[in-house]
Amino acid sequence: MSQPLGLPDFEPSKDKAQPLPSVTTLLNVPNSITLSRLLGVPIILYLLHAPSTPHRWWSVGIFIVVAGTDWLDGYLARRLNQITDIGKFLDPLVDKLLVLIVLLALIEMGVVPAWGVGLILARELAIAGWRVNQPTISGANLWGKLKTVSQIGAIALLIAPLPPGGQILAISTFWLAVALTLISGIIYVVGDRATPTRPTTVPTSREGE
Repeated sequence: MSQPLGLPDFEPSKDKAQPLPSVTTLLNVPNSITLSRLLGVPIILYLLHAPSTPHRWWSVGIFIVVAGTDWLDGYLARRLNQITDIGKFLDPLVDKLLVLIVLLALIEMGVVPAWGVGLILARELAIAGWRVNQPTISGANLWGKLKTVSQIGAIALLIAPLPPGGQILAISTFWLAVALTLISGIIYVVGDRATPTRPTTVPTSREGE
């Protein structure tokens, strides 16, 4: 039987849009802890611009606590079997925002040079762009973890009201963090390209690089 004139022959599409994550998935315990890190950013920025020494020490304490939740949400995600794609996306994104926003504030305060922070930003953007085009997300390697620890340690020292000798240690730690950031990025890309692509449905880490 011929198709009626003027009516195109439609076929059901075989492509189905990927379902959006549910509210329950988005706001599970690990993801909620991840997002809560952003709540500490405005408090840290306010305390950084306060002139008193106690305010600066408060900013150090809050930064360390907020940064420490990065370990907590990863642990709970594995313990509660709640590792999700949205969690793997949010966790490194929030970490980068936390680090870069505080570093930008330190540039404004004249504590660190802008070009040093620019190297960190360029690395993070390059790796983020690389990850977008990868079929799977690789777990954090040793260099990536060293990078994260060095950045957190450097920022904690930089925002602390240290004597001149301590300030030399802080800026030295900052440049160590810059070096590890660049090295870890190179190793991440080279190692990812050298690893054969293999499908996996069981993620082992929420951290990306």
